[in-house]
Amino acid sequence: MANLKTFVSSTCYDLNVVRGQLRTFISSLGYEPVMSDHNDVLYDPREHTHESCVKEVQNADMAILIIGSRFGGKAIPKAIEHLDIDTLKNASKSNLFFDKMNISITQLEILKAIEMEIPIFTFIDQRVAHDHLFYEKNKSKKGFLDNVDFPSIDKKETAVFIFEFINFIRHRSKNNSVVEFSKVEDIQDFLRKQWAALFQRLLFEEKTKKEEIRRFDFLTTQLTDIKTTILTTITNADLKETARGAIRYRKLIDFVYGIGVNLAPIDLLLSEKTIEEILKECGIVDVIQSDGVRRPSRHMYYIREDRTFFTSRFRYNLNELDTEFMEFKELNKNAKKAIINAITENEDRHFRVIRYHTENFDEYINQSNEDDD
Repeated sequence: MANLKTFVSSTCYDLNVVRGQLRTFISSLGYEPVMSDHNDVLYDPREHTHESCVKEVQNADMAILIIGSRFGGKAIPKAIEHLDIDTLKNASKSNLFFDKMNISITQLEILKAIEMEIPIFTFIDQRVAHDHLFYEKNKSKKGFLDNVDFPSIDKKETAVFIFEFINFIRHRSKNNSVVEFSKVEDIQDFLRKQWAALFQRLLFEEKTKKEEIRRFDFLTTQLTDIKTTILTTITNADLKETARGAIRYRKLIDFVYGIGVNLAPIDLLLSEKTIEEILKECGIVDVIQSDGVRRPSRHMYYIREDRTFFTSRFRYNLNELDTEFMEFKELNKNAKKAIINAITENEDRHFRVIRYHTENFDEYINQSNEDDD
């Protein structure tokens, strides 16, 4: 059975004692610490050591970042090429860190972990945290950085790169926890509690998932039986076709009625347009899945030209809907009208899965992020 690989990323010279004690702690839990100063990284002779470090991160199950007084060695450009910078910039509201592309080896490792969506536990020396707060309050003042020394930072010229990296971590849309420590026991206590709680949650989610699967299978069977019963009791061929269509195309019709609320949805459904063309006619200029924002993960956002938007409670696959719409268009006009009427006449607006928001989408998302900070 493979051990859980825990990549420890930090500068070595100033945090040597902390790293040594942390290695013992990780090993005592039965996990496998991966640390460059203990030869746990494969240094491929065909590559620079910086490239080896960033590649090793990809094999880890989780990472621990410790931020101390030193910036450390600067990563070579070839190693930085292993990063998807655009993706990383989109992961945080604070991107000043990337302006000068002065990235240390430690930062390189963690940026790769972020890109790979590896869980990261971040710890910052209490003294550095204090100076970072002072930096944040005064950095906008002209000449501030030229006239101040930060007691916790080893080299004055590296302060801005350390502090802005902290900002990048703190302002990520997820996995943005930064914990202060004054002694290694603070780190150990935090990790012990967090890992135990995470394991407990995973067990609970697995249990809940199994219950949901059983419930879903039961409901699916029940719905199939109900649909069969309804269809077998309808003797009129046209009515039977309408019933089948109401079951088959309800999601499609509900979707078009939702985004076409200010137009004539029935005309859109009876047209020869594609779903993409219908979105355009409804003023939709962008479709965003909710990964990376702070709202429920099932939501999708359909954004209009004026930045107002629709949300849906389900992730509609637009290709699937377009295929379904092409099938719907093959029906004769009377059948299509009958199906639309059968669905919309009995519609409960309270349960509509498409909802329109009059507020600005960007302000909505920014407010969500601020609420979660």
